[in-house]
Amino acid sequence: MAKLVPLFSSSKGNSYYLSGNGNAILVDAGRNAKQIENALFQNDLSMNDVGAILVTHEHIDHCSAIKVLAKRYALTVYGTKGTLEALFEQDKIDSKTKTEVIEDEVAIGDFGVIRVDTSHDARESCGYFITTPDMRKCSFVTDTGFLMQSAKEALKMSNAAVIESNHDIEMLKCGPYPYILKKRILSSTGHLSNVDCAVELPKLVNAGLTRIILAHLSEENNKPDIALSTSKKSLDNAGFVMNKDYTMAVAPVETNGKYITF
Repeated sequence: MAKLVPLFSSSKGNSYYLSGNGNAILVDAGRNAKQIENALFQNDLSMNDVGAILVTHEHIDHCSAIKVLAKRYALTVYGTKGTLEALFEQDKIDSKTKTEVIEDEVAIGDFGVIRVDTSHDARESCGYFITTPDMRKCSFVTDTGFLMQSAKEALKMSNAAVIESNHDIEMLKCGPYPYILKKRILSSTGHLSNVDCAVELPKLVNAGLTRIILAHLSEENNKPDIALSTSKKSLDNAGFVMNKDYTMAVAPVETNGKYITF
């Protein structure tokens, strides 16, 4: 049985803990080290059980604790070539920290990790398709303007998924953000909207996805109930029944002690 614990999810910071058979990895570390350690403690978990950190891209809400955590726990940091280069250039990772580039697929302890392409305004952003030690499949696809083909394929093969549902389009358009920021978020290298996410979910559940976590919700341009209702309506219309064919939840801004097993 694999366990997925959302620690943080928002523009303030993002981080997820994934474990299986007593082994664990961290996907992103976008709050400070103390906050991540405390979040793990609140979930009866520890950084001492984490064997590696996977980073999706170099934006601060995904990597702010990597420098400290990697050094403190002697962890290897994995990411794309472009992301790791950006982290070094921006002093977001220690020069002595061991890093490994994920080109296609890599074994990290007993985890199998495949990079998933994302479309975001970063150096070389990516998501991850992870096979846990007990052969469960989990995808992380956030910070993307649209779902690229490799992301769709990974999500269809997954038992569980963290997928972006960043904004309600009308809330964003009518909200206080300056035009240039609205344009960025709505672009093909911005963030996935509630509708964009919802449209894809019936295909994914039909393919076998049963555990869904909606992630990276904008605190200014979205609400958890709006994101959930948009996706649920799409799945309802396709004939899928929540808590029977699938479960779905919103990743919390701050850890709330909830997790999924799959």
